[in-house]
Amino acid sequence: MRFREKKRYERADDEKDQPPEFVGLRDRIVHFTWPWFAATMSTGSLAVVLGNTPNTFRGLQTIGKVVFIFDLVLFLLFNVLMTIRFILVPRKLFASLHHPVEGLFHGTYWVSVALILNCAHIYGNANTGPWLPKALEVCFWIYCSAAFIVGVFQYSMFFRLERLNVTDAVPAWIFPIYPLLVVGTLAGTILPAQPNGPSWNIFVGGVLLQGLAWVVSFLMYALYMQRLMTGSLPSPTTRPGMFVSVGPAGYTAAGLISLANQAPTFIGANYWTDSPSHDGDIVRIFGIMSGLFVILFAYWFFFITTVAVLSGVRKMSFSLNWWAFIFPNAGLTLATIQAGKVLNSEALNGLASALTIALVIMWFVTAFFCVRAVYRGEVMWPGKDEDKTMERIGWGWQSNRNNPEARRVIVRDGFSQNV
Repeated sequence: MRFREKKRYERADDEKDQPPEFVGLRDRIVHFTWPWFAATMSTGSLAVVLGNTPNTFRGLQTIGKVVFIFDLVLFLLFNVLMTIRFILVPRKLFASLHHPVEGLFHGTYWVSVALILNCAHIYGNANTGPWLPKALEVCFWIYCSAAFIVGVFQYSMFFRLERLNVTDAVPAWIFPIYPLLVVGTLAGTILPAQPNGPSWNIFVGGVLLQGLAWVVSFLMYALYMQRLMTGSLPSPTTRPGMFVSVGPAGYTAAGLISLANQAPTFIGANYWTDSPSHDGDIVRIFGIMSGLFVILFAYWFFFITTVAVLSGVRKMSFSLNWWAFIFPNAGLTLATIQAGKVLNSEALNGLASALTIALVIMWFVTAFFCVRAVYRGEVMWPGKDEDKTMERIGWGWQSNRNNPEARRVIVRDGFSQNV
């Protein structure tokens, strides 16, 4: 089943496609889409940054814990709303996974999980027993397996069921592989509490999966750059989503430097070579240099996107893309923190603190406009969300309850057939 956007003149002539003025609560919940988990991504990434920022003050850890707890509450609430949505309209479960807009954001759910695991170690390791490191080890491998499956499964569905235009390429095309982009930082976070055997496995797994995610992201970068060079910028409302392009390089740099900095503690002196130099030190040098090699790439995209956003700020209205002001730039901040740590640079530490303050400010700004948009019916409203082009799936629970077309769809050779 494919999803096609109707042409503008067709929409104007079709009154059935006009968003209704009044809807019930169930109809609004039905339009609770995957991009909402960008909010938990942003909140979780903010908590991770607060737990790692170099210039601290008394009470900062408490603030970080509060943000983490709030992130947990949001994540549980969003899970409940998403479950209700799929109970009310079961067809939207599969449809949402390969929808050319909403489906791309399914990865935000899994990134939210990874950030929760990060926070569990940062804020819980010092206050719990030996069970937490073991639990995080198990959760790490479960998460890696799930993230790998998502990366393969979702791209396979897009390749088979959808046809996306390169002229519409956006950084969100990276999202199916995004859950693997944060594996390196997750591994680097939980490594200090792991015993030697598991720590080595986590180290290797983190490097392998981070490498996969970075290479796939780099391929998507090429398509995105082609769009920017031959087409036009995204609409002002969706331009904050351009910050997603900052994340891959930022999280990769942060993950590589974090892992490399810990390599000498669990890699033997002559594990790979007979050199008098410690093999762990060699890995540390190469890892740090690799991270520093890509970090400015993240800053380059950050400035490119900032200019694009500022050029259209007067025409900008709220969309869930606004949460991209936070979570990709959190990766850039973490990379800066790691770089400042290994280079012993007070300037980089100061820059990291400035970025942290900016993230906090942007989180409050985005949260305010998000709540206001829900209140005004600008999001979670029939015809206004990412699922508005789902064919033959009526708006809300009431319009699907007696709709024979909403029962089941078989996809054959890219065409949908109701049964």
